[in-house]
Amino acid sequence: MEGVQLTQNQAARSGSSIERRKRKLRLAYEHRHEPLLPRAAFLLRVALHAAIAVGIVSGALLIGVLGYHFVAQLSWIDSLVNASMLLGGMGPVNALRTTGAKLFASFYALFSGLLFLVSIGVVFAPIVHRFLHRFHIEI
Repeated sequence: MEGVQLTQNQAARSGSSIERRKRKLRLAYEHRHEPLLPRAAFLLRVALHAAIAVGIVSGALLIGVLGYHFVAQLSWIDSLVNASMLLGGMGPVNALRTTGAKLFASFYALFSGLLFLVSIGVVFAPIVHRFLHRFHIEI
């Protein structure tokens, strides 16, 4: 019986180490009873979140460039400039002539504003989490 229990205990321990390895690979944050993530792992987490935010913004820029090119019939470079300016919060550069182009620009502008908030949230999430975790603040 002891051999079986020992084997079960070993399996439980190895399962928990596998879970710990899986947890390191995920974006999951540590629980309030777990110790703070080491600084190097935290910086890696921040870099990963920043990369995710860059990917989100790049995808949105691609949507804008394609939309301006095919809906507003602008050249590729003008489409890039208009999409970049809207994502940056500046507004469109070229005058839009068709109703479809104007509708696309208005929806893309709203989308860009929302995307800005989402990307800021993605970048600051690990920083805010670490602050709350360090000072044991529960929300």
